[in-house]
Amino acid sequence: MTPYKLVVVSAGLSKPSSTRLLADRLAESTVRQLSLRGREVEVEVVELRDLAVEIANNLVTGFPGAALRRAVEAVTEADALIAVTPIFTASYSGLFKSFFDVIDHDALAGKPVLIAATGGTPRHSLALEHAVRPLFAYLRAVVVPTAVYAATDDWGATGDGLGESLPGRIDRAAADLTALLAGRAPAAPEPAGLPEHVVPFAEQLAALKA
Repeated sequence: MTPYKLVVVSAGLSKPSSTRLLADRLAESTVRQLSLRGREVEVEVVELRDLAVEIANNLVTGFPGAALRRAVEAVTEADALIAVTPIFTASYSGLFKSFFDVIDHDALAGKPVLIAATGGTPRHSLALEHAVRPLFAYLRAVVVPTAVYAATDDWGATGDGLGESLPGRIDRAAADLTALLAGRAPAAPEPAGLPEHVVPFAEQLAALKA
């Protein structure tokens, strides 16, 4: 059985990064839940911090470097994405937006995407809904219902005031992504060429009239 390809895009700037930590936790939960369904997953992490210079050069020249080209191909060929950004000035980071500006606007059409973000204060949690979700909706991705925001205090808290902890929200979002993936067949390799015998379109139309 062909494994699913899950690509994790992290826009964290520091090392270690809470953004990368959240991305890893989301990926781990998704892999665990898919394994319970008997499905294998190949996970690839794209660290935008390492691609910052190539992303900037591509925006100016229109030519991606080798590492950026590989990252774009990974995202394009993925069965699903987990996209995590830090929140700056109540929105996604410039690096996060610039990376998705580089990708062809049709590449994410119909692709399941789990969105998440990190920030210093809970006040910016709505940035996921007024900035990140519309971005992927514009790219025609299928964004899972549950988005995960992790403020600094969430990492040690037992609940979010509504009885759900950060680990609980992570598992719920991963369950949403798992459900979407479980209904999709893994991406198959592109065929090497056309079938040996191709019926011309005119003959197909004639057959319909017969």
